Amino acid sequence: MFVMPIILAIVIASVQNSTYELVTDKKIPLLFLNKDTAEAAKVLEQALEKGGMFILKKVSSQESDSALRLRLQSKEALLAIVVPENYTRDVLLKSENISAQALAVMSVTNVDSTTSGASGGERILPSPITLYYHPVLQPSFRQGIDGALGSVLQIVQSKYIVRQLYSGINDNATIPDTLENQILTNETPINQLAVSKDGGALVPNATQHNIPAWTVFAMFFIVISLGSSIVREKTNGSFMRLKTMPTPLWVSLVSKQITYIAITILQAIVIFALGRWLFPKMGLPALNFPSDMLGLSLVIFICGWCAASFAIAVGVFSKTQEQSNGIGAISIVLFAAIGGLLVPAFAMPESFQTVMLLSPLHWCLEAFYGLFLEGGKLKDVFKTLMPVLLIIIVLQAVAWFGMRKLKYV
Repeated sequence: MFVMPIILAIVIASVQNSTYELVTDKKIPLLFLNKDTAEAAKVLEQALEKGGMFILKKVSSQESDSALRLRLQSKEALLAIVVPENYTRDVLLKSENISAQALAVMSVTNVDSTTSGASGGERILPSPITLYYHPVLQPSFRQGIDGALGSVLQIVQSKYIVRQLYSGINDNATIPDTLENQILTNETPINQLAVSKDGGALVPNATQHNIPAWTVFAMFFIVISLGSSIVREKTNGSFMRLKTMPTPLWVSLVSKQITYIAITILQAIVIFALGRWLFPKMGLPALNFPSDMLGLSLVIFICGWCAASFAIAVGVFSKTQEQSNGIGAISIVLFAAIGGLLVPAFAMPESFQTVMLLSPLHWCLEAFYGLFLEGGKLKDVFKTLMPVLLIIIVLQAVAWFGMRKLKYV
């Protein structure tokens, strides 16, 4: 039970990091079936290749849509795009229509753009581009694909509108490539700055998010071993024998908690060390430690104490080891789900925002994030640790009440 949570934390953190890279750094294989051999379709193909998000696998224009779907079913790729035969015609018609209306509005002769034969005034509905996707792709991921594809389509359409406008203004002259690129290219830089409490400019990576979260998860899994130990000592009469000794029972409970708190601290040290030195050898970002190591040590201790307190409470009120293991494991998964470990807290529905505050894992995670992500110190996460200390007091009181009710104290 010491090694397995560590392995679980490392594996899940690695997998989630790969998922993060899939939507940020890695290119996505895309089957590209182009039924239009004209210029605009080729421009679209080039724009998709230059976009940096897709690896285009070109498919013969003679291939049918059903054959393309079979390729997706065999997972040759998870996405496929079909460009219709009249894509270029639709792009040119729309660019001519929009440029004619714009020129008519700017014209000193007051040409009515709604009645002009060149502009037509009516909205042109282009033939749709078909995007096939494998059902394993999640809706949020598909929305990102739709946004990227929509941006590329808008760039292609804007390119031809600009060309048509320039040609209309300059007596059918061809727009220079440099001028066209200046018009269509966004040259406004974007500076991404993490708002850290220490004023540092270090941008947190996926490891900074995942390692603390699953470390908390691993620490709380001592509920299985410690809870079972409490139940076993209740059922085999160990507690009754302790009552015959001059040493009070609370000494035994405190000793158990000290032992298991030390185990959780050791688990955290091992996981953090693996994230720091093993992850880079696996091709993953290294874990960057916070500047306040004393604050980190105290957060680890308090979170371990909270995990031990929860395990003691579960063990006291469980009648069998099976009951303790079941209640402990399921409750930890539930606390992780509502506490922001499985789904980020900001992405949870509004109805869960209050329930989330009841999870001890949520407050432990927020304390770790305050150090690892926000660059804070102990004084910055002290308010976050207060609910954890309150939960510890409540759990200790509940466990003591349960022992008194069972007449062990």
